[in-house]
Amino acid sequence: MLEKLKEIEERYHELSSLLADSETLGNPAQYSAVAKEHASLEELVSTCVKLRQVETELAENELLLEDADSDIVAMAKEELPLLREQKAALEEELRIQLLPKDPNDSRDIILEIRAGTGGEEAALFAANLFRMYTRYAEGQGFKVDILDMNETGIGGFREIIANIQGQGAYSRFKFESGTHRVQRVPETESGGRIHTSAVTVAVLPEVDEVELDIDPNELRIDTYRASGAGGQHVNRTESAIRITHIPSGLVVTCQDEKSQHKNKAQAMKVLRSRLLQMKIDEQNSAIASERKAMVGSGDRSERIRTYNFPQGRITDHRINFTLHKLDQVLEGDLTELIDALTTHYQTEALKESDA
Repeated sequence: MLEKLKEIEERYHELSSLLADSETLGNPAQYSAVAKEHASLEELVSTCVKLRQVETELAENELLLEDADSDIVAMAKEELPLLREQKAALEEELRIQLLPKDPNDSRDIILEIRAGTGGEEAALFAANLFRMYTRYAEGQGFKVDILDMNETGIGGFREIIANIQGQGAYSRFKFESGTHRVQRVPETESGGRIHTSAVTVAVLPEVDEVELDIDPNELRIDTYRASGAGGQHVNRTESAIRITHIPSGLVVTCQDEKSQHKNKAQAMKVLRSRLLQMKIDEQNSAIASERKAMVGSGDRSERIRTYNFPQGRITDHRINFTLHKLDQVLEGDLTELIDALTTHYQTEALKESDA
């Protein structure tokens, strides 16, 4: 690990020199690439510096144990446990920072939410989840743009697709993919019985056009009139777009923008992300069909998380983690839950690395 840290620090200082003398970089693209790599190493190098400082203080305090002055010895003995604790914490932090990075962590995402089992109640919960994710994203300083949606008459969503933009968006949302189960008394239920419904969530890393080349000859593009609750352009012009990727059978629609050109650009963005996810899934041999491993079928029995309204409880079944603060979570307070998932999977990765 020490050898690897030395190489990283040397590379960081090399990049710092390049950025300080930007004329050595040929063009803006090169400068951007160097700046991005420099930023990715900054936290790790900062942790190295802190660790060295603590190690120096630790060594100095251990020498003070041999001092003739009893007061100095007492002070050294008092500080040593704290310094050792700090050293252990920084070493653990470094181990985590040295784990192989998910190459998609810094990407923007395409968020897809679909109502599964449960009819209108599932659609209403899909709207609850979208509101939750929107509030969390805005709290993180991310930008949320709706790309497409299929509303129900009572304020739910059969499907809603959005683009969430911001540094590290994928790293904060990637554990949300799967089936989310809700247990509550529906607004439409007069008998007061608790119903169980399900909503599927897919989080796809957004991919740039240059990263994934799509042959235009493999696309079928149809235009049609937008449909929805109303608006100036609904049903008046053929601005909505449907793109079919013939080799994979993937179909993407977008009707949220007034401009056909903008809808086509947004639909292509979703298509590229879905195709990238398929490619990742194939490489990992993780799925039997295109995207089933990510979201499941939407059946109640397949779930990553349960939202129990009568008990005010939210449970993530992957890590057996429960919070009794359902109202706050649905208002966008997802940090504790996402941090718990991140820590769990980092711990699993460390175990594999040690093995």
